[in-house]
Amino acid sequence: MENTAQKRVVVVGAGWAGLGSAYHLARQGYAVTLLEAGAYPGGLVAGWQTPQGRAVEAGIHGFWYPYRNIFALTDHLGIQPFTEWTRSAQYSPQGLEVESPLFQAQPYLPTPLGTFLYTDFKRLPLIDRLSALPLLQALIDFDNSDEAWQKYDRITARELFRQYGVSARLYHESFEPMLLVGLFAPGEQCSAAAALGMLYYFILAHQPDFDVRWCRGTVGAQIFRPWTEAIARAGGKILANHRVSDVRVENNRVTAVVCGDEVFEADAVVFAVGISGLKKIVEQSPQLRDRTEFSNIRNLGAVDVLATRLWCDRKIDIPLPSNACFGFHPTTGWTFFDLNALHDEYRDEPGTVVEADYYHANQLLALDDDQVLKQVQQDLAGCIPAFGEAKIIDHAVVRIPQGVTHFAPGSYRYLLPGTTSFDNLFMAGDWIVTRHGSWSQEKAYVTGLEAANRVIATLHQGQPAEILPVIPDEPHIQAMRSVNRFVRQGLQGLPQFWLP
Repeated sequence: MENTAQKRVVVVGAGWAGLGSAYHLARQGYAVTLLEAGAYPGGLVAGWQTPQGRAVEAGIHGFWYPYRNIFALTDHLGIQPFTEWTRSAQYSPQGLEVESPLFQAQPYLPTPLGTFLYTDFKRLPLIDRLSALPLLQALIDFDNSDEAWQKYDRITARELFRQYGVSARLYHESFEPMLLVGLFAPGEQCSAAAALGMLYYFILAHQPDFDVRWCRGTVGAQIFRPWTEAIARAGGKILANHRVSDVRVENNRVTAVVCGDEVFEADAVVFAVGISGLKKIVEQSPQLRDRTEFSNIRNLGAVDVLATRLWCDRKIDIPLPSNACFGFHPTTGWTFFDLNALHDEYRDEPGTVVEADYYHANQLLALDDDQVLKQVQQDLAGCIPAFGEAKIIDHAVVRIPQGVTHFAPGSYRYLLPGTTSFDNLFMAGDWIVTRHGSWSQEKAYVTGLEAANRVIATLHQGQPAEILPVIPDEPHIQAMRSVNRFVRQGLQGLPQFWLP
């Protein structure tokens, strides 16, 4: 018999953020219903099978050294889904450009010296690399505060690098490739604030931060399946193929979430969906369209992604398992991965299994599969010539229009915070404003826990989730930031003649 006194929470979206909220709230005794519009929990990282029974997912996702909360989650679930830490490489049409070591295995140097000295650049001259040093001032000034975001979000990443004297070659061969695979867009289309936050978190804050592990199979099978089973054991309900069409509101509280003919009553609601998903919900919901914060979502955008997986008829020597590429397409970044080395199920495969993912892939989404495969094989052969002679015996092509968040210049003012103008509706996702400092999957998961904690504070039931902070800045960075804040506060007392 159902406990009618149990407080009900509806979580919309079953990605990292939604699963994070749902799992913690279910464990705190709430009646949790998790609604997922797609056929599988997991959103963009849900995995599925091809008709031939081969595993496919919407792109490969790395797990970087700073992902403290995700690693704590997998430890809690008692699963070991990750590879060892891996090295990576970077290619251009001219060949191998960069090899990255395992930074945690090198003698520790104060940031950013380790990143600067241990990265093996094959062609980029020292003078170009030295041109990045003035950029350290902007990294010190950008402290992830609201003030810093407002200041740096007004300009493009390209303009930021130009202002600080980064050489054209360093920008085109290093920084812009990082933006294309980290923020999924070229520098002239990325917010300088997002660029500084992403570069600092993944690369520059501490020497090991760029070290990465991968799932030993699809994230859906390795992590989300045991996670959703744990949610079910805790009493949560996960309903796939449930697209939200509206909400019901009384006295400034969302009392129910509507999916077509089904109504799910709620004492609190968490929206844990991407920008594209939320736009679709707002379009159908008069209650949400009536609020400026939600109607302003139309000012935000997302980026097209293309994920391909190829099964080749022969073994091809891929020196390192993860590889980023630049210079092959003017405004598109791409990566490729040796799945024989990363995924358990392909270790004994007679041929090569390779994943190639394209970001800001607008012009590629309209191609048919044969055209896509031709382009992918050509690009792979531009890095490792043996791919040009291989025969593709099976493939998967996954098109994800408007799939990942676009942190465009000027977008910060429209990003939603974790709280909304409704008393009991909370937000989570990798695009939600948080002061935590994390990015990507870790940020999505952290904001999911933050949303769960807001539900607990509102409904006065259960213990809040423990959220591990990012590792503190190194002492010399803390000291420089303190001096910078002191100077900045002093300047605030002077007359302001310049455009901020």
